[in-house]
Amino acid sequence: MTRPAELSRTLTFVWVLALLAAPAAAQWLNHPTPGIPRTADGKPDLTAPAPRTADGKPDLSGMWQIGGLGYATNITDVEMRPWAQALFKQRLQTYASDDPTVGCLPEGPRSNLAGLDPMRIIQAPHMIVVLSDTVTFRQIFTDGRSLPKDPTPTWMGYSVGHWEGDTLVVVTAGFNDKTWLDFAGHPHSEDLRVTERFHRTDFGHMQLDMTFDDPKAYLKPWSIHPSVSFVADDDLIENVCLENEKDRGRLVGKVEDERRSGKKVAVSVLSQYAGTYDLGPLGEWKASVVADQLAIELSDGGGKQLVIAQSDTAFLFPSVGGTVTFVRDAKGAVTHFVLTIVEGDFTAVRK
Repeated sequence: MTRPAELSRTLTFVWVLALLAAPAAAQWLNHPTPGIPRTADGKPDLTAPAPRTADGKPDLSGMWQIGGLGYATNITDVEMRPWAQALFKQRLQTYASDDPTVGCLPEGPRSNLAGLDPMRIIQAPHMIVVLSDTVTFRQIFTDGRSLPKDPTPTWMGYSVGHWEGDTLVVVTAGFNDKTWLDFAGHPHSEDLRVTERFHRTDFGHMQLDMTFDDPKAYLKPWSIHPSVSFVADDDLIENVCLENEKDRGRLVGKVEDERRSGKKVAVSVLSQYAGTYDLGPLGEWKASVVADQLAIELSDGGGKQLVIAQSDTAFLFPSVGGTVTFVRDAKGAVTHFVLTIVEGDFTAVRK
């Protein structure tokens, strides 16, 4: 088993800003989404009943955001096969320099996970299309076909779907083995199969269950349950990574160097930071002491992740690509922490 602490620094800080901006990312657009229910004051009524298509099926069409960062920083702690464990360990130490997305290649099964990009679902009678602002797309065939027996491996895989009552069940296979399942570098083989279950509970919310099954890389399947919310009065904006890619040359060094130079902080000090902190769109983050180290757990998955002390108050959070600095008031009580990433500082108030 790999300890959650062993997560590498990645490009997450770039995507954190995108998440903080959602769902108001497209500020240039000022056109209300047509045909959606609204309250008396004109705001989208996200608790209205879910719409249905002419054949009575739930209509999943619209723009959606998968919330949070938790699963994207650490998608699983399921035990890996030796080859996968060795590859994962190597990736943990290199600041994601060999993540294909650093070179602007598609994210594969990680696409749209944990608020990286909004997605637009277009539902037709025999096909559902999922568009991303990264100029990638998925085709989900709902015409009764089966998965191909020997598909040509692709970045996004081959998807077929069917309805079980009001739940859309999508099975995707045929991925190549080049993509990472999360920012930490969890690998997968070409035998990976992902099963998604989409259930629209009302107009503005959707339950999503994702099960990952890859017996060549992992000892057992696992499931995650990210939240999904409707994005009203907004639209996709084209995001072409290669137009301004400046990261690959800066991803140097190893995480172990940070650990060796890290500071030892007394448990009595760390325990004062334990608690729940509200980071707005990024959800609630919980700080706790694990053995003699500080760990932070995001509200939407990923488990407890150990951070590296740089001082008695500042801690490097490798999988988020920034630092967390705890702040006290005049009486010495811890009131909040400041998350510092490349885009600036974000305050998380202690609850």
